[in-house]
Amino acid sequence: MDIQDAQREMRSVYIGGFWGQLVSSVIWLVSAALGTWVSPKASILTIVIGGFFIFPLTQLLLRLSGRRARVSKENTFHSLGMQVAFVLPFSMLLLVPVGLYNLNWFFPALMVLLGAHYLPFATLYGMRMFLFLAGILIGAGVVIAQYFSGTFSLGAWVAGVALFAFAWVGRSIATGEASVPSLPNSPGGSRE
Repeated sequence: MDIQDAQREMRSVYIGGFWGQLVSSVIWLVSAALGTWVSPKASILTIVIGGFFIFPLTQLLLRLSGRRARVSKENTFHSLGMQVAFVLPFSMLLLVPVGLYNLNWFFPALMVLLGAHYLPFATLYGMRMFLFLAGILIGAGVVIAQYFSGTFSLGAWVAGVALFAFAWVGRSIATGEASVPSLPNSPGGSRE
């Protein structure tokens, strides 16, 4: 299977990342609400524990919607997708010293890690929108840490809303309801 076919299958099977980002946005928004109205501890536990359920819930929602839940084994990106999925949980270990130094940097730091996690999705899916999502998450994380670190939950609210919005953008691109410039070597892109 060539790269373009692999990207096309990724977009089709995972609906441009729709269910995964939707599930992720709900977890981030619940965590933001808990951080705002309950406690930072409840908020952090929700985002960390909830994060382990993003993929299984995505699989469940794909199946419930009548879609297959995995790409074919012949897909060039089959293994890479799984490897990319493990980058975020392993890099989250960096949040321990960040949170101990300044608890209000927890979510901005997690936004930077999540943004970096989304960068390879641009190639996996052949969708430039993941570069924009990554840039928004990383940029907002840095700005919030630098200028708005007096509040604990702001980063969680911003990330949750961004993920929710981009879930729908990805869905519309994958289902052909919108068009976004393609990456090189992706359908409609140049090969230069």
